[in-house]
Amino acid sequence: MPTEFHAPAPVPPAAATGAATGAVLAPDVGHAPTEPVSRGWIALFGVVWFGFWMASLVPLQLLLPQQLEIIDPASKVHSFAVVNALAGLVSLLALPVCGALCDRSRSRFGRRRLWLAGGALWFAAGLAITGEQTTVTGMTLAWSASMLGLSAATAGLTAMIADRVPVGQRGLVSSAIYGPQALGVVTGIALVSVLALSPASGYLVIAALLIVCTVPFLARFRDTSYDAEPALSLRTLLTSMGRSLGNRDFAWAFGGRLLVNLANSLGVCYTLYFLTDDLKVPDPAGSLLACTALYLVAGVLASSVAGVLSDRLGRRRIFVALAALLQAASGFLLASFPNLGVTLVASAVMGAGFGAYMAVDQALITQVLPDAESRAQDLGIMNIAAVVPPSLAPLIASFLITSDRGYPLLFSCVGVAATVGVLLVYRVRSVR
Repeated sequence: MPTEFHAPAPVPPAAATGAATGAVLAPDVGHAPTEPVSRGWIALFGVVWFGFWMASLVPLQLLLPQQLEIIDPASKVHSFAVVNALAGLVSLLALPVCGALCDRSRSRFGRRRLWLAGGALWFAAGLAITGEQTTVTGMTLAWSASMLGLSAATAGLTAMIADRVPVGQRGLVSSAIYGPQALGVVTGIALVSVLALSPASGYLVIAALLIVCTVPFLARFRDTSYDAEPALSLRTLLTSMGRSLGNRDFAWAFGGRLLVNLANSLGVCYTLYFLTDDLKVPDPAGSLLACTALYLVAGVLASSVAGVLSDRLGRRRIFVALAALLQAASGFLLASFPNLGVTLVASAVMGAGFGAYMAVDQALITQVLPDAESRAQDLGIMNIAAVVPPSLAPLIASFLITSDRGYPLLFSCVGVAATVGVLLVYRVRSVR
């Protein structure tokens, strides 16, 4: 068994000073592992995320809108907003609960592996069921139930970074999370488009690919061992969540992440309808694929470069800020010049900004975790800022699109949200 799958060694007191990189490290860093994970571990970790990005974002960008075109063409914008708003509410409640339960889980299968495996199976089943729905109500219930599986799997996956990855590698490993994001989306959209799959068949294909991508990591990954903890109560959960959000740097990082993710989600959630109804391009699905491909290439390049540079320089905030400003620029560009050519350029700019942002921001948030004993719970809270915006963005965007200013107002809000997110990130003081 490769060494990276053994339990991490405790960190000596000197390691908490950040002398190796010159960075000012947050409280959790003193409990971080010091043994580097291998390229093989990182590669398999990235493959898992590729599957989850495909399974969670292809429905948002293509399958759900297509399904609503068939079920409810007259009210598709409103229905899409409602479906995702309720799914977002489920995620909002499920993420911290799944994180807290993941921290307390003890089994021969391991606590992180248990939640990753169970969440992947639940999510895959939810996707298949969603594809079979023929009413808006059925879609809403099935997609919302799917979010329980996504929340469970996310609790296990994100906690693995804090459990197993040393601080000096977290930018690189975070790139392995967010680099595959656009690749997963463009691969899924390409499969559905090239094979001319119906929405129901599309859900089945991405559900199967999700399982295929998850199994290799589960087969090799071995959990660390932990002592038993007291059973979770609602009071304990709320108290712990309040304590985490009461930590200044954790709260600022949460706020910045929430706004930047909201900006990105607002910018992409109605791309298909924007191309169809506003720009009236002759081939909306083909144009969406082109936009996604540009987003992909720029995102992969930017995330890999930003993550590595951030590790080498021991700096996080400047990379996070510049990446978020790229997203702001793409929003203002689309608001000012709404045409297909500018949309393609803006897609590349937004992809680069979001890829670089999430690669470095994921590393940053692992350094502001208040308590090493509740990493999955705290990351569950932090993941609200990443998972909920894609679900709530369609509801917010529906009001903006149907206003007098329409899509220009929507894209202006993208720019404003990303810019404010930069200001919040710079309030974090314990990380350079």
